[in-house]
Amino acid sequence: MALDIGQVRVGVAISDPDEQVATPIAVLPASEVVANATPFRRLLEDWDPELFVCGLPYTMGRQEGPQAKGIKQTAEKITDATGIPHVFADERLSSKEAKRSLREKGLSEREMRGKVDMIAASLFLQAWLDARRA
Repeated sequence: MALDIGQVRVGVAISDPDEQVATPIAVLPASEVVANATPFRRLLEDWDPELFVCGLPYTMGRQEGPQAKGIKQTAEKITDATGIPHVFADERLSSKEAKRSLREKGLSEREMRGKVDMIAASLFLQAWLDARRA
């Protein structure tokens, strides 16, 4: 399960059991995910993930971006609350690509707001899955 952790929202994506295809599934308030609230627990029950792949922002120079420290701390809290381990994946440009894709489908900025995070999660999860197979 991929988590695109933001200060306000967390985008969630999942892979199929064969780890071939990533699919966006939800966007939840970050506070609910960190608190392991009922909506997040339901997703965990429905999908039974073995691992969280958390997006980590890097600069184009492959340095950790300014938000990386906070994301690492949040990922640790989520792992502590759920018992599910996490790894980090490069999420560089995933949000930009998600917005571009939604814009091509004719969505306005307002309509995109809730969708960008889960699509970004599916994009970096797919890249992570592809890299593991290579």
